[in-house]
Amino acid sequence: MEAFLDFFEQMPSWQRLLWVFSCLSFNWIIEAIRPLFNFGYKKVKHVGVNMVFLASDLTINLLFGLATVSIFAWASSSQFGLLYLIDLPIWLELVIAVMILDLVAQYSVHYLLHTVPWMWRLHMIHHSDTHVDATTGTRHHPGDYVLREVFALAAILVSGIPLAYYLFYRILTIFFAYFTHANISLPKSLDRVLSYVFVTPDMHKFHHHFERPWTDTNFGNIFSFWDRIFGTLVYQDPKQIKYGLDVLDDAKDENIGYQLMVPFNKDIKTDPEKGMWGL
Repeated sequence: MEAFLDFFEQMPSWQRLLWVFSCLSFNWIIEAIRPLFNFGYKKVKHVGVNMVFLASDLTINLLFGLATVSIFAWASSSQFGLLYLIDLPIWLELVIAVMILDLVAQYSVHYLLHTVPWMWRLHMIHHSDTHVDATTGTRHHPGDYVLREVFALAAILVSGIPLAYYLFYRILTIFFAYFTHANISLPKSLDRVLSYVFVTPDMHKFHHHFERPWTDTNFGNIFSFWDRIFGTLVYQDPKQIKYGLDVLDDAKDENIGYQLMVPFNKDIKTDPEKGMWGL
């Protein structure tokens, strides 16, 4: 088990980047074979727009990497954090660490991104995509991505999660981010069974519906049981989904300048009877 974890801790940056594009490529292939929706869109242009957001995510991730290393070094030297207070098998500690990170750095912050007005404005860009596919998993406003990284650091600090556990978790989140957004149609019985433990493509698509109440559901990234526990789960017929946001101009979903300025555009209002929170 230690050798397994050492692999992730020693993985060079180029291999992590290769994993990103391998996950994307895998899901692109499945999208071509078993699409959920036949968009008839300019996929290359759509990919290019979302790759711009991926580039900003990678840059922020690099900057936060410096802070992350410092926190891991301090926590290790001071033995600070919940995992340092208990003695469990490594495999069980790894499972607990992944669950804590998924709850705090994914589900919890995602819930706040939908309920705190100024945070929602940052998150709207992720929901403005009218052709949700694998690349939508990379579509985050820089401010949105920073908040996610801050929550991840908080989870690391409080829990005392070792670096190797965290890096394994990041590898998992990359796969699930692309897989759950991918425009793929799994066999319904398979998707349903998997959804009892993991977030699946059909399950996550409801989160990208253009209006409430579905938009405010299914906040999980890896594990679906957080949504089941906290009563935020929806699972119906994905063919009823319409992508985008009812308070934004769908025609500008690939206008990068417009999207980046959405959080600061006071002309964008939300209707509490129909859509999301506003200012």
